[in-house]
Amino acid sequence: MNTRFTAWQYYVIILAALLLNYPTLGQSPSKSKPNIIVFLVDDMGWQDTSVPFWNKATDFNRRYHTPNMERLAREGMKFTNAYAMPVCTPTRVSLITGVNAAHTRVTHWTSPDKNKNTDYADPALNAVDWNINGFSPVAGVEHTFHATALPEVLRQNGYYTVHSGKAHFGSEGTPGADPLHAGFDINIAGSSIGHPASYSGRANYDSPANGKPNRNAVPGLEAYHGTDTFLSDAITVEALKAIGKPVADKKPFFLYLAHYAVHVPLTADPRFLNKYLQAGLDSTEAKYAALLEGMDKSLGDVLRYLDEKKISDNTVVLFMSDNGGLSITPARGGKAWTHNLPLKAGKGSVYEGGIREPMLVKWPGVVKAGTVADQYVIVEDFYPTILDIAGVRNAKTVQKIDGKTFLPILKNPAFKDDERGLVWHHPNRWIAAEGPNIHYASAFRQGDWKLIYDYRQAKLELYNLRNDIGEEHDLAASNPSKVKELATLLTRQLKAWNAQWPTFKTTGKPVPFPDELVAKQ
Repeated sequence: MNTRFTAWQYYVIILAALLLNYPTLGQSPSKSKPNIIVFLVDDMGWQDTSVPFWNKATDFNRRYHTPNMERLAREGMKFTNAYAMPVCTPTRVSLITGVNAAHTRVTHWTSPDKNKNTDYADPALNAVDWNINGFSPVAGVEHTFHATALPEVLRQNGYYTVHSGKAHFGSEGTPGADPLHAGFDINIAGSSIGHPASYSGRANYDSPANGKPNRNAVPGLEAYHGTDTFLSDAITVEALKAIGKPVADKKPFFLYLAHYAVHVPLTADPRFLNKYLQAGLDSTEAKYAALLEGMDKSLGDVLRYLDEKKISDNTVVLFMSDNGGLSITPARGGKAWTHNLPLKAGKGSVYEGGIREPMLVKWPGVVKAGTVADQYVIVEDFYPTILDIAGVRNAKTVQKIDGKTFLPILKNPAFKDDERGLVWHHPNRWIAAEGPNIHYASAFRQGDWKLIYDYRQAKLELYNLRNDIGEEHDLAASNPSKVKELATLLTRQLKAWNAQWPTFKTTGKPVPFPDELVAKQ
């Protein structure tokens, strides 16, 4: 049978053939999957940088020297309302699972020792049944939250995954203690420990006692033992070596570079110490500032590597800290709870000083250089955002993701959502010392409003963060309707997640939920 085609039919056939053979024809050219770097700092406060994250520079911004953070801010986007959890492990678990700490029940820092509760005994409240062993990639492990980790999803989607530095996802003797079990192809120096025994290569990153290694000795860096290599440099050098393989193979990589700095012990980075001593800081604060600048040098080394390898245009860099800045004394110099001003309190607290973080994102071609985003985000948002960046759709995970992608913010810094509610749940006592809400507290933010619940005092506090970033003026008495509204939303979310809840020592009865407290008033 003979078939005759019109000129129009011939045109359609030829065009269809071209589209089959050249799928990008008629579409905008697309790059390969971007490389992704999460640069996570330990215990770095919102003010611990020369980059202002407020509407003006402060004395703290003038104290510290972080030129590479300044570069990242110039070349990317600065987030002024970025949040983590009050202490480290909950943040880290939320980042790699996409689930809020109230939902994972990993609400406090995990001990390297399996089944050890790190809560300090409280005079008024009984300890809660939280997941004291942290995250687990395997089901059925006692006192853990089982989830599909972010690096595992990325690895399944073509990424070469590297972990370097502090892990602290789970206790020793559980699968979550080893980053290799969480989907990382390479693990450098990551284990169950939450801080280093020493930052000094001369000390082998250890501080032996009675001839025995310290349990917080940093593992896997034997090549640097006995050298002058500072810990922040060692994990950076090894991380860049590790990503050399995917760079050479032209394969996308995910690098999770998690610094032990600036956690105690405050071992001074000798390259930067004298400048701060000469500026008049006391020895403790000078050590802290030197640790910060050494961390910033690492960031510069990473950015320079990307430039030299000519891959910076296709690499996303996300900078974040895991909780607010340490502000207890004598671990810090000066007066306690002043190191994050104008923010109130510090690490361990649900006040802004304990949870608000310096966050920066660089993504050439997507994020406009030098932009500022005021929309609030929280650490569990990193999981869905990174999957969006990687082009991963409908990832199969055993957990339900609580985080919300901030990709729309990266594309439009003016993006605004005042309806979203953020939750912090810390039914734990961080340290023996007393401080501003560093014990048994929860918080909820929606729009500019923030509610704080102090369980011990059975007290609700209300602040408007736009007008009062320092949380100095409690508006609960003058605005009971807003208190009721936020208390209802917080209670509803905590109950939906089946969050663990404390009881009173005297009666054994549960502490009232926020909405119950409002109803009694």
